[in-house]
Amino acid sequence: MSKSDSPAITKKEYGETLRKLQIELVKLQRHFIQCNDKILLIFEGRDAAGKDGTIKRIVEHLSPRETRVVALGKPSDRDQASWYFQRYIPHLPAAQELVLFNRSWYNRAGVEHVMGFCSKGEYEEFFASIGEFEEMLVRSGIKLLKYYLDISKEEQKKRLRDRERDPLKQWKVSPIDNQALKFWKQYSKARNQMLVRSGNPTVPWTIVKADNKRLARINIIRDILTRLHYKGKNKKLIEPDPRVILEFDPSRVDRGLLFP
Repeated sequence: MSKSDSPAITKKEYGETLRKLQIELVKLQRHFIQCNDKILLIFEGRDAAGKDGTIKRIVEHLSPRETRVVALGKPSDRDQASWYFQRYIPHLPAAQELVLFNRSWYNRAGVEHVMGFCSKGEYEEFFASIGEFEEMLVRSGIKLLKYYLDISKEEQKKRLRDRERDPLKQWKVSPIDNQALKFWKQYSKARNQMLVRSGNPTVPWTIVKADNKRLARINIIRDILTRLHYKGKNKKLIEPDPRVILEFDPSRVDRGLLFP
């Protein structure tokens, strides 16, 4: 779905809807604290896909004591000498916690693979392990949701250009940004492989059409609220738009329903 195909939303409608949904998120947090739930949200996508902005709106009014955002930097020498998943395990949620991963172990299937930061053997071992690893997390009681924010090449180019020009977003600029457009096709291929090889019925991927930032944020929050149980749910408010949010299945790659 291109930007022109997206349903429209004004700034006023966005602000009003976001506030109502953030109230629902507070209800959700109150519920999972009472029930000792453990919730883990994973956000993946190309550079400038909107992960930071989405996460910011989700956590904005939640209790910081029970909410953590994890955005790990470059692996240390010790990380590189350890089991790949080991550096992520200390950040998993305990009871009563909501943890949001801004990029995750799927770095191995994306940037590490495309940029040559891992070997072919390490890449294949990741896919051999990921299903069992995530199913083990779910069996332990973690409620795990995975979102991939999909944007067009034109939109990424615009956002990266805006990022470079905005003095308040300089912290987002990295050397990897310069490679994002150059390796667009390689990242598309890696994305398709990741979605096909790491999706399973226990922990499916949810695709977000994210060229429109406001709609992406609103509908991700709606989808989270739909999938997780809590008291006092406003079911009409939280219904996600199927034009923006869709559950991944391999046929979507075959039919070209993701941005090429």
